[in-house]
Amino acid sequence: MDRQQLTDLQAPLKSQYREDPKTAVVTLHAEGALGEDITCSVQTGRALAVAGLHPATGGDGMSLCSGDMLLQALAACAGVTLRSVATAMEIELRDGTVKVEGDLDFRGTLAVDKEAPVGFRDIRLTFELDTDAPEPQVAKLIELTERYCVVLQTISGSARLSVDYSA
Repeated sequence: MDRQQLTDLQAPLKSQYREDPKTAVVTLHAEGALGEDITCSVQTGRALAVAGLHPATGGDGMSLCSGDMLLQALAACAGVTLRSVATAMEIELRDGTVKVEGDLDFRGTLAVDKEAPVGFRDIRLTFELDTDAPEPQVAKLIELTERYCVVLQTISGSARLSVDYSA
């Protein structure tokens, strides 16, 4: 896809969202079904993903780790956003890799140490790009990718979260 095709594709949406901002708010859904042992199955749209305990918490490694899935979602979103921004900026990317690493202290998750945090304490997102674009243009590409990546912005703290239940 080139810049003009992307512009043509998004122009009617941008116009609609300017004229009626309420139409820009879309609710996405995910649902998990509690499974056998300690698992939860999530339909991804293409396949059923069965999440379970990470080996560092007693899992056997046969099920997906939700923490890995979170990092994978960040890698996917950052990659799609980067490609979109590069297209809009007319930066040719011959190839590239999006790498995400996250550090967890499982003492928190297993309640071994109440002072240990539960969740990722550090997440590193790295782009390895094959391009001839000048460094200032690549820096702007990365800046805009950070700005418009939904998962990155959500992880960095912009979403309000509520928890509810029914029994």
